[in-house]
Amino acid sequence: MDSDILSSAMKAASSAVDRVLDKIIQNGSGAETQLVEAMRYAVLSPGKRLRPFLTICAAEVFDVARPVAVRTGAALECIHSYSLVHDDLPAMDDDDLRRGRPTLHKAYDEATAILAGDALLTLAFEIVSAPETSPKAEVRAELCRTLAKAAGYQGMVGGQMIDLSAAREPLAESAIHRMQQMKTGALICASVEAGAVLGEASTKARQSLNYYARDLGVAFQIADDLLDVEGTEEATGKAVRKDADHGKSTFVELLGVERARQQATMLADQAIEHLADFGDKATLLRAVAHFAVNRSH
Repeated sequence: MDSDILSSAMKAASSAVDRVLDKIIQNGSGAETQLVEAMRYAVLSPGKRLRPFLTICAAEVFDVARPVAVRTGAALECIHSYSLVHDDLPAMDDDDLRRGRPTLHKAYDEATAILAGDALLTLAFEIVSAPETSPKAEVRAELCRTLAKAAGYQGMVGGQMIDLSAAREPLAESAIHRMQQMKTGALICASVEAGAVLGEASTKARQSLNYYARDLGVAFQIADDLLDVEGTEEATGKAVRKDADHGKSTFVELLGVERARQQATMLADQAIEHLADFGDKATLLRAVAHFAVNRSH
């Protein structure tokens, strides 16, 4: 697929998701005003909106109405944004820059950042559990379960704990792979799976998409680690070379730059192979796999 076509599709999806979030997260009044402003600062900041895009693309495979997919994607973006806010805190990765702007705790304060992250996480479940997302209670319940598992101790939060521990003790390759599958891969998998849940896809179709998302998630994280080594602050919108400074274990540190790049490419190609049964309906999902490992930010 032409990169311009993918870029245009991603921008359109991003704008649609932002419109939904802008409508849902209304300006507060009274004492909570600062909290709402901080939530909007975090979730409406410039970004790729990759996870919502994956939800929208996966849902299109099963002819799900686009507004429903966009709404569900907005919930995924709330969870992703919450995770970035908390990851940036001094107790975690202690970052000052995110998406080219001061991190939330720098723009406001640490207490507000913690509360804004908490509010965004819970808002995600408010969104997917509402009848506007699906008229079927079982679909809404399955979405809640999917997001909760991906965001919790078996997924993103557990992966962050492993990542923090890795600064104290180097990890073996298998442990790095597990950490990346949890910290980054779990929410990417949930984003793709959410589209399949909305489409009430068959077990076989969901399994194929899960395999795709699993490989994509690790490839995406390896590419992210490569950007930390080779990228610039101007291009990535955040501090670089932080992993080495913190002594964190990554595939780049373990394998070296070239072998890590080869691994990411191999995983992206492998992800695409899992989409064989979906034909042209998975064209954008295939393009995302290429984008994930070739991006510059």
